[in-house]
Amino acid sequence: MSRILLVLFVAVLASGALAADGDALYRTYCSQCHGITGHGNGINAPHMSVVPRDHTNASEMGKRSDEDLFKVVAEGGSSMNQSILMPAWSGLLEDDDLHALIRHMRALCCE
Repeated sequence: MSRILLVLFVAVLASGALAADGDALYRTYCSQCHGITGHGNGINAPHMSVVPRDHTNASEMGKRSDEDLFKVVAEGGSSMNQSILMPAWSGLLEDDDLHALIRHMRALCCE
């Protein structure tokens, strides 16, 4: 758990320099759990009670609307009856950043 808190602290420090670059935002805020390539195999994944979503799985990601992805990234997993381990990022990221993250997730699954 302390490793996750450390990663979140580093993410807070780095947030000002990222603007709306989806790849950079993903690497900073998402890769610790979802992995740099989005396969759900980040450094925190083995220590989590819920396996992080594989953002490269086109079938699974195709079931999620952009609005649903925005809500879960902005408000956390519990907002969509998903894992409480998924944090809410709206307190740190602007809407443009959240949309950039969603575009990047779509690129991971569909390109």
